[in-house]
Amino acid sequence: MSGVKRKRSVLNVKQKLEMLQKLDNGESVSIDAEDVLNEENTISHSAALLSVETLLDYMGRRGFDYGDITAVRKICVDIRQEMNKQQKQRRMTDFLKQ
Repeated sequence: MSGVKRKRSVLNVKQKLEMLQKLDNGESVSIDAEDVLNEENTISHSAALLSVETLLDYMGRRGFDYGDITAVRKICVDIRQEMNKQQKQRRMTDFLKQ
């Protein structure tokens, strides 16, 4: 599926704040993501990475469980890998255009 662009959905700020407040109160936020996502929003990898890194900072300051922090770090790694894949694909495409 390389080269296929998918439209990505993101939570709006209000939804993010509600989820963080629930987490802060010890509540579960295991909800179906498709129910709260707005399909018309898209986000770049760099913006997603910034958001996840901000979440990591928040989690570190609030003393979240190590396992939860590790899971969010894995998301950062996945985003960086996807960014690198796309950059490599662009370089290959540019090279082949010459």
